[in-house]
Amino acid sequence: MFWGEKMADLEGFREARDLTGGSCSCNGDFHVRGCNHLDWGMKNRISRIIKPDTGRTVMLAVDHGYFQGPTSGLEVMQDTLAPLAGYADCLMLTRGILRTSVSPGVQAPIVLRVSGGQSVLTELSNETLNVAVEDCVRLNVAGMALSMYVGAPYEHQTLVSLAKLIDAGHAVGIPILAVTAVGRDMARDARYLALSSRIAAEMGANIVKTYYCENFERVTQTCPVPIVMAGGKKLPEIEALEMAHNAVKRGAVGVDMGRNIFQSDCPVGMIKAVKSVVHHEEKPEKAIKIYEDEKKSLKI
Repeated sequence: MFWGEKMADLEGFREARDLTGGSCSCNGDFHVRGCNHLDWGMKNRISRIIKPDTGRTVMLAVDHGYFQGPTSGLEVMQDTLAPLAGYADCLMLTRGILRTSVSPGVQAPIVLRVSGGQSVLTELSNETLNVAVEDCVRLNVAGMALSMYVGAPYEHQTLVSLAKLIDAGHAVGIPILAVTAVGRDMARDARYLALSSRIAAEMGANIVKTYYCENFERVTQTCPVPIVMAGGKKLPEIEALEMAHNAVKRGAVGVDMGRNIFQSDCPVGMIKAVKSVVHHEEKPEKAIKIYEDEKKSLKI
């Protein structure tokens, strides 16, 4: 196991001190932490993803088909995206879906999934960079997303791919979203998620996507770039709203939700409710009424 090996760097290893209530980093004159040094093009694209008026974002993740195929809720992409795209601050998807299923008139910025190379039937950590940066430029994307796996069999492969993508992204002014994951034998807890998120930031990622966990402040406060919370598995709507509320309260700049929106029985109501929590700090018990009212209006 990764942490059990007798390696020089692990001998005498100490846990990070508690930073609850502390500050991660200085924003300077830019609204996104860790990005004040970037040039205009990078800042402009990040500002499209993370809104300047609130410093928050609600990303809609609909890239699941790159390894799951036509999963529930994403069978016909045009039908899923048409009612939701106008409410999302950002769409995260693949180039195939962008070209075939999204109108060029859609104003939501795009974070393009650029890693893959395996399916749900095989080892999920076996990904690599599989989209040329030149294609991302042609598609006018606001960001590029790549999965990195820490403590998994193909850790080295995914981290090298991330490094190459960061170099290529900086060369053309496109920011990088690192999607963190950990090995199957490793718990999704603050220790390992903070490790993964910090590695991504140290390598040069501009935004990090990771899961919510207990002691989430440890993850957000030890990462010098913005954290967006992954939505994860489908939850009851009130629980998903509570998770989003807690994540933002504990330092995330927003969420990148998929199944908790497009698999809801009222996706539009759910994304409206999530936006009220993220951007306006609405309490979950009040935000759920937005979802319920939208659901009722569809039955009239």
